[in-house]
Amino acid sequence: MNKKVNYIDLGLKDYKESWELQETIFKEVVATKIKKSRENLTIDTPNYLLFVEHPHVFTLGKSGEISNLLTPAETLEKQGVSFYKINRGGDITYHGPGQIVGYPILDLDNFFTDIHKYLRFLEETVILTLSEYGIKATRSDGETGVWLDVGTPFARKICAMGVRASRWVTMHGFAFNINTDLGYFDHIIPCGIKGKGVTSLQAELGREIQLNEVQEKLLKHFKELFEAEFVCN
Repeated sequence: MNKKVNYIDLGLKDYKESWELQETIFKEVVATKIKKSRENLTIDTPNYLLFVEHPHVFTLGKSGEISNLLTPAETLEKQGVSFYKINRGGDITYHGPGQIVGYPILDLDNFFTDIHKYLRFLEETVILTLSEYGIKATRSDGETGVWLDVGTPFARKICAMGVRASRWVTMHGFAFNINTDLGYFDHIIPCGIKGKGVTSLQAELGREIQLNEVQEKLLKHFKELFEAEFVCN
């Protein structure tokens, strides 16, 4: 099993360009895996973790409802906000400046073949990171992602998740609100969940946080949970 993970920080990058890059890497990993199986080769399948910050964009998962987009896409486009229907699970979400988006492209045969465990590990990576800031975060039954004050009228999501997997190779991932402008969530019903709010690390702490500081903490906990070794690119 190859537990080396190629880590790439894409910085600020257009959503469509990032999606195309994901697809290219994903297809290469799947192709390597198929070749390895068919030809009985001893080659390793690679793993990747991409961190990126996107310009304003809304994305709708394959099982999502377009009615959860409250402002017409044409209106948003005039305001410089993009909209894409994509091939991950989950409903609608927002990406924008001040948010850390993580795209793990992993061959889970290198780690464990359990999608539910994979999602829980992604959630735990964020939960442990938040604990370093004195924030108690948790999961909400039946609602993937990371939440605060679950079970109260003030329940709010701080990190959304949506993934795709084929042949145990993953793509897409999580969107962690750090210094995010939460006003953009007013244009949608986030993740199709009514009656619950969203928040950010900045909103909870009352101060701006450096993204690279949070990224370092995420990498540390990801490495520990997945027992991975990072290779920086």
